[in-house]
Amino acid sequence: MKDRTIASVAASYDLVPQTVGNWVARYRKEHSSQEEGEAVAESAQIARLRAENCELRQENEFLKKAAAFFAQEQR
Repeated sequence: MKDRTIASVAASYDLVPQTVGNWVARYRKEHSSQEEGEAVAESAQIARLRAENCELRQENEFLKKAAAFFAQEQR
């Protein structure tokens, strides 16, 4: 029902639009903190993954240099 207006939902169920509007407002208020919490969790996960990505890139660069060093030493 996301694409329906409050007035059309109210008319479908023979309700006063103000009542439906109050229900929608209450629902949004009660569930907004849940959505904010999910956004914070996603931001934390992104930060963790970026840090992990940076660490893995550094390890990869080190391994490339070590492989080149040992390849030269064996010649």
